[in-house]
Amino acid sequence: MKLGQTEASALSRLFSAAILRDFGQHGRSALFTRLLEHTSVPPRSPLNATVGDAFDDAFDLLKTRGVRDDYVYRSAITQKVLLGRHSLRTATLLNEMRAGACKADVVVLNGTSTAYEIKSERDSLTRLSKQLDNYRKVFATVNVVVSATHLLEVLDATPDDVGVITLSNRFRLHVEREPQDRPDRTSPSMIFEVLRTEEACSALRSIGHEVPSVPNTRIRHELGRVFADLDPKVAHDQMVQELKRSRSQVGLADFINSIPVSLRAASLAAKPDFARRIRIKQAVDTPLAEALTWK
Repeated sequence: MKLGQTEASALSRLFSAAILRDFGQHGRSALFTRLLEHTSVPPRSPLNATVGDAFDDAFDLLKTRGVRDDYVYRSAITQKVLLGRHSLRTATLLNEMRAGACKADVVVLNGTSTAYEIKSERDSLTRLSKQLDNYRKVFATVNVVVSATHLLEVLDATPDDVGVITLSNRFRLHVEREPQDRPDRTSPSMIFEVLRTEEACSALRSIGHEVPSVPNTRIRHELGRVFADLDPKVAHDQMVQELKRSRSQVGLADFINSIPVSLRAASLAAKPDFARRIRIKQAVDTPLAEALTWK
């Protein structure tokens, strides 16, 4: 049975940053309870269910074809790519990573950089060309993850080096066109823009370049000039190395493995500190019957 618009909206909002923020701050969320009342989740969950079980049941509903939102696709990448092929000990996942005038939905850093642009059933393809043009200048490998409804149009409208992946009705990622790993086509100047000043300085030191000795008011400008002259592959590889080091998620590994699969993508995006992780874990382990009284 097709989900109504109200229920689909409530299911999407269950995985929002606001819920994780409530959990991290208070160990509970009245918003969670209010949203759940607009879904068919409680009747689906057994009497001894926890809040975590309710999230998994909600996610199963949200995976229904036709109502799958951006979060479903992010979860597929998190589960199948980051935690399936790699791990938080060997790879780093970044959400909404800047690339020129655009932001890549998901970027996985392992031995290289891999960007994923999501085009769900709810999305338009209007900006795709501009997005890919920016991503290809920062990331070595670029993919578009689409629903079957967008597949043919995306295959026709994208360069041959861009991978195209579909998310099946069974929540599986199918590669329709293999991406090419092309660090040589990246732009050192655009790569510099995604790095913090300390990351850019560290990258230069790693390849034996002297960091410009100038006042702080001029350091970004001078660093940009140095980066502009770097070999694209060198600049790219240093970006990957620095971002994996400075934005590592190794410390989240045990926490991520301890929470429901459906919440892992949201929790990675939230980047909770140790105290918030404890409260989030307490919240998801709460009996659902008790959570329904959170008002």
